[in-house]
Amino acid sequence: QIPKDPARRRVRELAMLSKQLQQVHPNVLAKVLKQGTVYQNEEIVVINKPYGLPVHGGPGIKNCIADVLPILAKMLENMKAEPLHLCHRLDKETTGVMVLARSKEVAERIRLLFKTRQVEKVYWAISLGDPDPTEGIVEIPIMEKEVRSHQSHYKMTLAPNYRLSPEDGKVLKIRKNRNAESAVTRYRLLASSSACSLLELQPITGVKHQIRVHLAYGLGCPILGDHKYSHWSKLAPQKLPEITLKRLKLEQSKARHLPLHLHAHRLSLPLGKRIDLVCKPPPFFQKTLKKLELDIAND
Repeated sequence: QIPKDPARRRVRELAMLSKQLQQVHPNVLAKVLKQGTVYQNEEIVVINKPYGLPVHGGPGIKNCIADVLPILAKMLENMKAEPLHLCHRLDKETTGVMVLARSKEVAERIRLLFKTRQVEKVYWAISLGDPDPTEGIVEIPIMEKEVRSHQSHYKMTLAPNYRLSPEDGKVLKIRKNRNAESAVTRYRLLASSSACSLLELQPITGVKHQIRVHLAYGLGCPILGDHKYSHWSKLAPQKLPEITLKRLKLEQSKARHLPLHLHAHRLSLPLGKRIDLVCKPPPFFQKTLKKLELDIAND
């Protein structure tokens, strides 16, 4: 039963996105990843990671990238191949450039490049609101904290090194929290319309959920579809501005079906020579750009 109303159809499409990936046969999943291959040489294979697909397994996860790497290797190499190796991770909801290594040694080398920040990473995100200023650097440490509410849960949050003195409003340096990790994100506004922005982001460090936390809590511009970091104290669907809902042809009550609009757009790897890897955003991301009239000069 496919709904006639385009808005309802769209909601259904979005809700099905990650569900389907959990129900397909591993061979089918490997085939999907193979079709999403954007680059390969004798050392690496680069895929465009689909939405809603976790990199690692866990409770309740039937399908993940790690599990199908042996199958994918065989599909790419006519049956007699070593399994591929993961070099870095992307969140389940993040799409885009993902590098796999053909051997353990190459994987180690690439992991070290990530660790020593020699890999240039560029993400695209659609956010609510415009960042002010329109480009800059967010440099605020991040740590994990328990949110005590009617449903207690854990979230990454900001742990700033400074605060304002209540007496005279002067900036005071405070002691760094032992559990906080340094986090640095560069950002730049590419387009804005319909109460939303298209941002280009460069995470200089690689802390868990860094881009999401820096945008939501550092700049006050949560990523569209980021239901986790749009409120601090509760787990609730993101509240969207009227104009955004209208353009997306969505009711607020259905906002929870909006996927996270965060895409690993470009990755530059110094492997001997610099390899520049680019992935187009997935169809749902491109549709949202169109609907919100976030026009971007194609690069």
